[in-house]
This record gives sequence, structure tokens and C-alpha cells, in this order.
Amino acid sequence: MSSNILRLHQVLNKRGSSRSSHYLDIQQGLFTKPVSIGRRAVGWPENEVDTINAARIAGLCEDEIRVLVKSLELGRKDWKQSSSFKTLVQQPISE
Repeated sequence: MSSNILRLHQVLNKRGSSRSSHYLDIQQGLFTKPVSIGRRAVGWPENEVDTINAARIAGLCEDEIRVLVKSLELGRKDWKQSSSFKTLVQQPISE
């Protein structure tokens, strides 16, 4: 999983789409939902943006992209339940 989070303007630039098209794609299940990175800030994991772009370049149909998007979003939850996440959370915070 990529540790880079892209903000909206970066995602739009990588996708070559408008803000309204981007959010319409999210509503239609053609792009992943954003992740919260602060109280009033969201972003998208760079690897998800790159994966969806690659799928479009490869010619996947919209139904196949919807399956891919669901898989990517489920992957976020799988990582949270992984041993890597649990190990990270259990480490003491150094000051």
C-alpha cells in the first residue's frame, strides 16, 4: 500500500478530469472514495489513483472498474486488520 496521499488537485491532474466528473465517478462507483487526512481535509492513496488510471488505459469496461474500485476500498480495511497495522499501533509513541 502506498504511503503517498494525493490531494484533489493532484488527483485531477493525474486523471485529466474535472472536479465534477471526478465526484460523479465516485458516486457511480468508478473511483474510490477519499480518505480523511484531517478534520477538513481528504485525499486519495496514490497507488489507487495509479491503479484506476492503468485500468482505464488497459481498456477495462465500467463494470470491471467498479469491481476494481470495490477491491481497492476493501483493501484499505484488510490492511487495517493486518499484522502490520496492529504492530504499528502497538508501538509506543516517542516524544
